[in-house]
Amino acid sequence: QVQLVESGGGWVQTGGSLRLSCAASARTGTVYAVGWFRQAPGKEREFVAAINVWNSRTYYTDSVKGRFSVSRDNAKITVFLQMNSLKPEDTAVYFCAAGSEFPRTGSQNYAYWGQGTQVTVSS
Repeated sequence: QVQLVESGGGWVQTGGSLRLSCAASARTGTVYAVGWFRQAPGKEREFVAAINVWNSRTYYTDSVKGRFSVSRDNAKITVFLQMNSLKPEDTAVYFCAAGSEFPRTGSQNYAYWGQGTQVTVSS
């Protein structure tokens, strides 16, 4: 069982930056990818980015390319989502999730989920 805990959310003005962290309770050979998803009020959960935790390959949805960057700190079993040039449409609860395949954009491909952290971008 892998437990994930997100942190780093908050409030920021348009154009600002935030860095989210996803800390895993343990490292397991069945986890190959950590993905970031977000869900805005009244909308479905959507894929944002993912990283292969073994070779650091990354994958992004088009709307965040060039603005968001995902990385990992293997020693601490932590994955980061650096978010720059934030827009109001980035406002959502952000979740990290762990899965066994990369890259996968569907939430059904991730077995373990964190509790989410709120990101609010004001105009």
